[in-house]
Amino acid sequence: MLEYSNCQIEKVSAHQIGNKTDEEPLVLSKSPLQIADEQLKNLLHDYFFSAFENSEFYCFTHENDDLKQNSLFRLASQVFEDPSQFHDQSTYIAKHLYEVSLHPQIKSGDLFVAYISDVIIEGEMINAIGIFKSENKYSFLKLEGNEDHFSLKYDNGIHVEKLDKGCLILNLEKEDGYRVCIVDRSNKSIEAQYWRDDFLNLKPCNDDFYYTKQYMNVTKNYISDQLKEEFEVSKADQIDLMNRSVSYFKTNDNFVKEDFVSEVFQDQNVIESFDNYKTTFWEASDAVSQDHFEISPQAVQKNSRIFKSVLKLDKNFHVYIHGNRDLIHRGVDPDGRKFYKIFYNEEK
Repeated sequence: MLEYSNCQIEKVSAHQIGNKTDEEPLVLSKSPLQIADEQLKNLLHDYFFSAFENSEFYCFTHENDDLKQNSLFRLASQVFEDPSQFHDQSTYIAKHLYEVSLHPQIKSGDLFVAYISDVIIEGEMINAIGIFKSENKYSFLKLEGNEDHFSLKYDNGIHVEKLDKGCLILNLEKEDGYRVCIVDRSNKSIEAQYWRDDFLNLKPCNDDFYYTKQYMNVTKNYISDQLKEEFEVSKADQIDLMNRSVSYFKTNDNFVKEDFVSEVFQDQNVIESFDNYKTTFWEASDAVSQDHFEISPQAVQKNSRIFKSVLKLDKNFHVYIHGNRDLIHRGVDPDGRKFYKIFYNEEK
């Protein structure tokens, strides 16, 4: 788990990145920012780190499996080896980002590169490099007064609670491509993936967070899509399986595939169907499979939201099913109208 509450922002350099295709300029600063003011440091701390809660870990990669050909890996390595090169390397980082900002929908913005100390991960204190891009400006009002006279002014600036794009490169496991956390909130479209794929060139780390996420995703997809193609199941049955799946991940410290399928799916035919679907799904997505691992609470918290427990009946009712499947029965009345019968002990 990543802990940054007591980390120190040692240096910050800022540059302005335009869209190269639109012939917008790249403006490079000649020196780092002056950030001696404690209030400014606190604001930067909130802006840089608040978006990284429960982040997934990635690592640098390259299509030729040569990490030295990954621009960000190479630049980060030089900074970690010699922090005095920080500002010069920040300009190369800015140039690299400018070169990949080619899609016409990529927004121009302000780029901040920071050298950070005292980040704690899994009990180990390490240094990190932060790269943060602000693409959206927000209007704010400022009331100024002198005795009994006031004036109201306005300006546009960066919202410290709304980081658009960011990454933290942790000086850990260099031989595997470091550990990297990313944020990309401003645009989820395919062309916006330039931040992760073209600029950083990352792949998920094969760790417990990754394995937990992969199993939760394949389970959710199987129950939602494939199960009803092979077996006669009601929506309530699907929700019950969703709930049992989430319960397994929340109540166990370690994942054991044999225990999971037995507890969740129970029926041997369904278990075999799930195994076949899982194999096909992971092969299609180039996922790394693992049937025994330590469950990541951070991954469970982040991915539990994809398991929907609401039963939607026409446009009249939404029924939330959280517990005992035996307390809800489905039927059809003599007039052909479908119904659910719900049993309960107490009304609140």
